[in-house]
Amino acid sequence: MSTSRGAGRDRDETGRARNARPRDGLGRPLPYGSTGVARQPEGVVRTPEETVAEAQSLLDAGRPFHAHEVFEDAWKSGPPEQEALWRALAQLAVGLTHAARGNTKGGARLLRRGAASLESWPGTPPARLNTRALIEWAHALAHRVESGGPVDPAAEAPGLTSAP
Repeated sequence: MSTSRGAGRDRDETGRARNARPRDGLGRPLPYGSTGVARQPEGVVRTPEETVAEAQSLLDAGRPFHAHEVFEDAWKSGPPEQEALWRALAQLAVGLTHAARGNTKGGARLLRRGAASLESWPGTPPARLNTRALIEWAHALAHRVESGGPVDPAAEAPGLTSAP
């Protein structure tokens, strides 16, 4: 993505506003010129299996903000009947992101919102996603986050799938 900083805003080649500031591992903007972590490319179309594998790798590396971007690609490019599933998983990743950043209220709220969306999702999850375990993980983490204490995003990363 090529960006310019005209008129105080970063823009992509189509003129759409895009923040080109480097980001840390939790997606927080850093000052221009700082060294950040590589961003996830946007708009990547993946199979459900590729989405889950990529997101799991990012979660295991302590980068839930980036995993959320992978889930966002899935909900925007996947079949309409799976949109709510991928959005719920993105909410769980963002909840973990906020909790790791120290935003306990927002983190717990997003974890519970994602869990509720998974509970009400009517389909059979693709790619061996273990929604029951994810719901339990989200509720337990939300409770712990509200009880205080730091959250290590890599140590708290959920397993997305059930064993083969």
